[in-house]
Amino acid sequence: MSPIPARAGVGLKPEHYRDILEAAPDLGWFEIHAENYMGEGGPPHAYLTAVRERYPLSLHGVGLSIGGAGPLDRAHLARLRALADRYQPALFSEHLAWSSHETVYLNDLLPLPYTEETLERVCAHVDEVQETLQRPMLLENPSTYVAFAETSMNEVDFLREIVRRTGCGLLLDVNNVFVQATNHGFDAIDYLDSFPAEHVGEIHLGGHAEDEDDDGSALLIDDHGRAVADPVWALYAHALARTGPTPTLIEWDNDVPSWSALMPRPSAPMR
Repeated sequence: MSPIPARAGVGLKPEHYRDILEAAPDLGWFEIHAENYMGEGGPPHAYLTAVRERYPLSLHGVGLSIGGAGPLDRAHLARLRALADRYQPALFSEHLAWSSHETVYLNDLLPLPYTEETLERVCAHVDEVQETLQRPMLLENPSTYVAFAETSMNEVDFLREIVRRTGCGLLLDVNNVFVQATNHGFDAIDYLDSFPAEHVGEIHLGGHAEDEDDDGSALLIDDHGRAVADPVWALYAHALARTGPTPTLIEWDNDVPSWSALMPRPSAPMR
């Protein structure tokens, strides 16, 4: 499904531009957040152009608000199309979430009620994105901290139906599965066993923060600010047994470490 090699990739960060171009590391690919490169030019594009000459790219959106109640922002979609045309990423992905309402833009990816009404809206938005970009997209399973009482289907069935109706693929975020399983009290292995693995084109791994809910129960926050936890590595191994070798991204967006700390050593096999 994916033209990106089934190897490890990392998110491209400005802190690492020079290290990457000087060292030319043996890495499978890089992923960028689309919204960070929607300007016309400047140093970010100069560095990204140089990186793109050497490595495949995956384009990851965070601002489309696929699950939003209103229409998609056509100006944002146009900028996204221009970016994709310019750099020809091998993959494009977005989140099953909403982050805007009318003229209000929220700095978060918020959960959806899994109902038929929401399903129809999300499918219409996915269709519009794929038609505009003229390429298939991957939809990422979310990390959530609350759930809607009106939900009438489980998340995996909701995602499976989106794939059936739109032909899109899926991005399986294993850390998100672990976060949700802890926060909502379900079995992460059962979730992975029911996930439509045949449609997974990319996997994400990342770190999470541990907190406590008002009732004293564990609350995990998907903060991408630390190393991948051991239970998430174990879930990743279980996921790979179902998907087979799949391009896998290590997400580290906050408290970004040095390149030497982030880059896996050549002698260390992937778990």
